[in-house]
Amino acid sequence: MNDTALQYVLAATVVLPLLGAAGALLPAPPGLRGRGPDQAVLRHGVTVTGAVLVLAIVLAAGFDHDHPGTMQGTTDLNWIPALRIHLHLGVDGISLPLLVLTALLTFLCALYSYFKMPAGPSPKAFVALLLLLEGGTLATFAVLDLMLFFLAFETVLIPMYFLVARWGGADRERSAMRFIVYTVLGSVIMLLGLLLIGVKAGTFDMVTLASDSAHGARHLSHSTQLVAALAIGLGLAVKTPMWPLHSWLPDAHTAAPTVGSVLLAGVLLKMGTYGLVRIALPMTPSGMHTLAPYLAAFAVVGIVYGSLACLALSRQGNGGDLKRLIAYSSVGHMGFVLLGIASLTTTGVNGALFANIAHGLITGLLFFLVGAVKDRYGSSDLDTLAGRTGAALYGRAPRLGGLLAFAAVASLGLPGLAGFWGEMLSMFGAFDPAAGLSRPAYVTFTAVAAFGTLLTAAYLLAVVRRVCMGDRETAEATPVLADVQSYEFAAWTPLAALTVLAGLWPAVLLGLTEPAVRTLLGGN
Repeated sequence: MNDTALQYVLAATVVLPLLGAAGALLPAPPGLRGRGPDQAVLRHGVTVTGAVLVLAIVLAAGFDHDHPGTMQGTTDLNWIPALRIHLHLGVDGISLPLLVLTALLTFLCALYSYFKMPAGPSPKAFVALLLLLEGGTLATFAVLDLMLFFLAFETVLIPMYFLVARWGGADRERSAMRFIVYTVLGSVIMLLGLLLIGVKAGTFDMVTLASDSAHGARHLSHSTQLVAALAIGLGLAVKTPMWPLHSWLPDAHTAAPTVGSVLLAGVLLKMGTYGLVRIALPMTPSGMHTLAPYLAAFAVVGIVYGSLACLALSRQGNGGDLKRLIAYSSVGHMGFVLLGIASLTTTGVNGALFANIAHGLITGLLFFLVGAVKDRYGSSDLDTLAGRTGAALYGRAPRLGGLLAFAAVASLGLPGLAGFWGEMLSMFGAFDPAAGLSRPAYVTFTAVAAFGTLLTAAYLLAVVRRVCMGDRETAEATPVLADVQSYEFAAWTPLAALTVLAGLWPAVLLGLTEPAVRTLLGGN
């Protein structure tokens, strides 16, 4: 596919969800109402997200895989000349996998919601917010102007707030308010860093700023880079989230509806780490070199802290909630992503990007499965589910139990599945960090992270034991649950299949990211 055609496909991929969000608020045409307006608007959501997924697949197929380090399908229009803001879009080997992941997860959430709409207000608003969230996320990964990046980044916060506050569970309004307060405060700090770079360098164009040209941000003074890296890093660390800025996440996940949790973990958290790779690393290399050891230290503390919190939640009698447990596991898994970025090496950053995609697939699947367990049992509380002898899900709903066990072992990093490669490469990068970083300190960080993988295995196997297993008397004495339904199978199978594919064939993803990472780190 030539670059002009790719340009139109990328633009359509970003714009279509926004148009679809506006269309969802309009009355359905008489011939398309189906059984009623609610069904019509839910079908509209499936249709639009399905079309966006097709466009994303066409984009991936037409992408020049021989030159993934080059921006492709670029659109560059002078939007606000007085502020030097350009409507600049493009895709490379770093952003392409995230665009496809976003389109896939949003389509699966729309499909799942068509059959299992969360309790709450009108489906019109739900579908419009879902499409607005998709459009904002896709724009975040596609724009190449710092101010547009900030606008797209902020666009995502509003629909997620309302999805939690209006369609969530218990304590939803407080959790949604905590989410918006944390993320908006982080965004304000990030904006100051973005403005500092743009004003000092004389441009907001991300490609120019990452280059070695006269306007490249890497030519800024060390103090300017350090302040900018600190501000941008803090803002993005809230969204990632990095310990100790993570406390909004467990509440938001626990209160969010199933599809809200899937998108929050599978897509929104990736915006933070993407920003670090796309903006902080290439534009403030001197500042990031100074801050990298601190970032690595916070990352490994997050790995251990998240794992210990999950271990505590998984113990009998502690009243642990499955959704809350998976939320804390995300703190640990994203710690590996941050550790890879903090190594400032090609190996580590590639591992971070791989772990990003793997986490989106596996944790998205886990939240789908936990949502299904909650629907069947009426609770996601571990003590309520398992009692003293285990929930015996293998016996009561064997396919659901098998999928939950599969997702758990994928999350703990079993070799041959997607979760293994990202964490391994992140630790390899940290074991031999970039020149000028303390090798003994990073070897220590690697050892702590490796210990975190053991803790991860401990709590996930404890969950499998308590939820999936149980004595024969328990299984026979309790009624058989509805096993995996056809719509659930359709929504979950792609995630399970891609988890296996990425684990067995990691070169598909690494072949895209590796040249692009070398270009960013090298400034070519």
